[in-house]
Amino acid sequence: MTSIQTRDVRRDIAKEPSGASADPRPPMRRLRDWLTPFGFTVPALVLFCLLVLTPILYALYVSFFNWGGIGSPSDFVGLDNFIRLLDDPVFLGDLSHGGMLVAFSLVLQLPFALAMAVLLNQKLRGRAVYRMLFFAPYVLSEVITGVLFSMIFQPDAGLADKALGAIGLDGLGGLWFAGQGSVLPTLFLVMTWKYFGFHMMLYLAGLQGIPAELHEAARLDGAGAWQRFRHITLPLLGPTIRMTIFLSVIGAIQLFDLVWVVTQGGPDHHSETMAVTMFQFGFKRYQVGYASAISIAMFLISLFFALFYQRFVLRRDTEGALTNMRASR
Repeated sequence: MTSIQTRDVRRDIAKEPSGASADPRPPMRRLRDWLTPFGFTVPALVLFCLLVLTPILYALYVSFFNWGGIGSPSDFVGLDNFIRLLDDPVFLGDLSHGGMLVAFSLVLQLPFALAMAVLLNQKLRGRAVYRMLFFAPYVLSEVITGVLFSMIFQPDAGLADKALGAIGLDGLGGLWFAGQGSVLPTLFLVMTWKYFGFHMMLYLAGLQGIPAELHEAARLDGAGAWQRFRHITLPLLGPTIRMTIFLSVIGAIQLFDLVWVVTQGGPDHHSETMAVTMFQFGFKRYQVGYASAISIAMFLISLFFALFYQRFVLRRDTEGALTNMRASR
């Protein structure tokens, strides 16, 4: 090493700050920089505690009482409301109905949304119009959707029965929402019409994020359409698919407004969900303690599923996002 290079190295070392003076900022500047994140997070934490955490804790407190909603809870019953849940055929039926809706969503609704997304991702004339039409039902409120399909599936006088009769399929029509065996499939049909456009748009966003060069290279290597979809599209669309599964399950657990407008849980509780049962007991029968126990059960089911799904399914996606974020710094 020459003398000039030695002097340059010594000069660079002299410029580096020592450990005692690594942060040259004044104390007030350091304090302000340290307090700035708290200024942004404290309002959100306060709102979360007031609007989310406090109602959950209060519902948990009320669930230990036999309370009608008037005055202060005083008739302490301990875990009786939760024990009652395990013996209540209506609540157990709610769990069964929720499981069936989840199964229908995973087997029918999401694959249908994915198929439509793949179709509308092609170069089709007027595909923007089709995307708008398929997404439009999601923009409508659940009340409007419920009232609309209540008229469409009205027995004998509804549009569905008249359309089937016009093509000679009168036998396929029937009670629809009024039949114990047909109410849940019909309700799921309405849910699919209402929500599949939302999942379709998520899939479209994921498909448009897949580089076209991968498909082109696979096509040049002789891969067919199904092989490209199986080995390129599905793996790269995996994070989006896993997120839509999570949203579908949580939505089925918390489903209320659409069911209440269309059937109010009937006939004979055959379309009732946990949220509808909670509303019935809390605001119709004034058994607020028992309704609070149902709400806590819904919260625990959603929480355990979310933690399980995050731990075993979404963990790889989260770790990949963190890795990419560190690499971009």
